[in-house]
Amino acid sequence: MNEGSTTDSTRSLAAGDWEARLSAELLSLQALADEVDGEPEALLLLLRRLEELHRSIQDGPFRASLPADRGALFNLLQGMEKSGGWPYIPRLQLRTFMDLLQNGDSGPALAA
Repeated sequence: MNEGSTTDSTRSLAAGDWEARLSAELLSLQALADEVDGEPEALLLLLRRLEELHRSIQDGPFRASLPADRGALFNLLQGMEKSGGWPYIPRLQLRTFMDLLQNGDSGPALAA
């Protein structure tokens, strides 16, 4: 077995572990929501905290991990579009962004 295969296997196992951990955390959050079912203030707090986390991940590690290469970014966006889009970006807007990338339009919208 070559080193590349070992690395790929290790990544797959780690991804499976990560997905299992994520599923467990999400189940825990669902249980919290179920505990306060019927209590709008508590549910609103949960939603606000989840949105804070979403924005923190989106503006921090997610943005920092986006490919710098235009082709790789396009491939990532194309995969996102096929799987339902990016949270808070409707599919139509994502499709338009991908079309702009493919056409080579690098106006101010892509600089952000």
